[in-house]
Amino acid sequence: MPTLETLTTRQSTPSRLLNAPAPDAAQLQALLEAAIRVPDHGQLVPFRLLLLRDASRIAFGQRIAEIHQHSDPGAPEKALQKDRDRFNQAPLVIVVIARLTAGHKVPEQEQLLSAGCVAYNILLGAHALGFGAQWLTGWAAYDADVAALLSLAANEKVIGFVHVGTAAEVIPDRTRPVLESVCGEWHPESAAHGN
Repeated sequence: MPTLETLTTRQSTPSRLLNAPAPDAAQLQALLEAAIRVPDHGQLVPFRLLLLRDASRIAFGQRIAEIHQHSDPGAPEKALQKDRDRFNQAPLVIVVIARLTAGHKVPEQEQLLSAGCVAYNILLGAHALGFGAQWLTGWAAYDADVAALLSLAANEKVIGFVHVGTAAEVIPDRTRPVLESVCGEWHPESAAHGN
């Protein structure tokens, strides 16, 4: 697929509509190698990836539900079941993790943006290969017990869970911003003057 077409036709496929097959070994290798080619000021490599496949996806969802129930004993069964099912549909879930170097001349915000680019590249790469994908977070991405379950270090945080698979149906494109509403041009005569 030509690059601009990939960029202009990419859209999220809801994870509930992502089925097998996932990318095969060669496709996954190519996808992940492309995903980590991101802007990286200082060459800190402020990201890493974890793959959830097969039984590990199911087990992870079960553990998430247990964490939820432990933190909120009154949680309704419907919410716990949603947690159990969260990783059941797409055959591949890629956990994108930011690993931040505090006190470095490269601000942590730039490091986070680099990790975010990895997640976006996964979406683009999956689309280019003919797969659907969705970048999700939810409470589990920000929970300390889930971080421990994933063996995250103190300087690491989940950027997202990127679900990848074969789309069960074609998703109609959503409304996109009109370029003129988000793009302007700066002119020196219109700049605010400081004292």
